[in-house]
Amino acid sequence: QVQLEEFGGGSVQAGGSLRLSCVDSGHTFSMHHMAWFRQAPGKEREFVAAITWTGTSTFYEDSVKGRFTISRDNAKSTVYLQMNSLKPGDTAVYICAAASLLGADYYRDHKYEYWGQGTQVTVSS
Repeated sequence: QVQLEEFGGGSVQAGGSLRLSCVDSGHTFSMHHMAWFRQAPGKEREFVAAITWTGTSTFYEDSVKGRFTISRDNAKSTVYLQMNSLKPGDTAVYICAAASLLGADYYRDHKYEYWGQGTQVTVSS
């Protein structure tokens, strides 16, 4: 069973940084591919970044490439999202997700079976 909980959200000024963490309290973290999605008020949930279960491959949404970095520590059952050069447009609830299988459609939320509750990130100008 996978149980995900996010940490690290908060408020920051534009240009600042935050690091989000997502911890799996289950016992199968290392067997799952992990991702971060986000949802802004009035908008659909969108893909941000994904990482394979080995950590060898990562994928990013175009608007965050070069600013965000996804990583994982399987020994700690934790996936991270380092967010630098934050912009007001990054304001959203950030949600981590886990998938047993991942292919070319890694950005589609229906691929992910398990979801956290989310953590709020607010970037002010």
